[in-house]
Amino acid sequence: MPGLETSWFDDAPKRRRYLAGISGGADSVALLEMLKLHGFRDVIVCHLDHGLRGRAAAADAKFVAKLAAAAGYQCESGKVDLGPRMESVSMETAAREARHRFFAACSRKHRCPRVLLAHHADDQAETLLWNLLRGSRGLAGMRASQTIGCDGRRIEFMRPLLSLRRQELRDWLAARKIAWREDASNALPVAVRNRLRNEALPLLAEIARRDVTESLLRAAEASADQRAIERWAVAQAGVRDPQGRLHVPKLRSLPPELQAACVHDYLMDAGVTGLSRDLIGRCTLLLADGSPPAVNLPGGKCLRRKAGRMFVVGA
Repeated sequence: MPGLETSWFDDAPKRRRYLAGISGGADSVALLEMLKLHGFRDVIVCHLDHGLRGRAAAADAKFVAKLAAAAGYQCESGKVDLGPRMESVSMETAAREARHRFFAACSRKHRCPRVLLAHHADDQAETLLWNLLRGSRGLAGMRASQTIGCDGRRIEFMRPLLSLRRQELRDWLAARKIAWREDASNALPVAVRNRLRNEALPLLAEIARRDVTESLLRAAEASADQRAIERWAVAQAGVRDPQGRLHVPKLRSLPPELQAACVHDYLMDAGVTGLSRDLIGRCTLLLADGSPPAVNLPGGKCLRRKAGRMFVVGA
């Protein structure tokens, strides 16, 4: 495909089964079209209606079902009501949780632990900026491949379009005369990502007189290099016991910065999200004598200290 980075599609095993999250928007339609063109045969198209857009959402589901049929792929459609959950968390969080449960159900039904997502470079820039604003520990973005726990399943989320820009994908679809669905709510200031995409990033670009997305992506690459060094140091520290728990005496022997890195990587591996610098700091306080025996974590979990070990318990 001229002009597009397609190395993942060239190299990935074509006979392996994949689930593909397809909304009907330009990005996911491009993902589906690339899978078809590269000869992927065993793809399960997964589409979830979040129950927020009425008739437009029903039309999206029909559109995706037609795309799947035209490509010769199976299609799994679902619908949820986010209303009750949005009483306690944001719309974005409720929607993400619903998608994870849906993907877990599809994974269980089709015996497939891999989900392809259509996140691209502009999505990555929004994620980097939002995580910085929330107090992330360094430049934290999405990874090209990430395995997390979803409703009792271990699922690998794969993002083969992460190096491509939004406009590149739309131009590629337009050149091939391939239609997609536009979500009118993306232009409304009703969600954090919408405001970052439509207000914050354009304003920053105007102030800086440059493509801020490219600047954020370059900074993330530099941060990734530092993270690689940090992960090496964490591995050398060897603070996990044979059961995978954190060994408190070993942690206490490390410099504070390496203690934080070890706790951060352990929580990430345990599937804990929202790992801000403040949260990691509160977790490392468990190492102090006389400190409380547990720290609450996102998702109804907690990090507990008991008998010289620290470990995650809860939902």
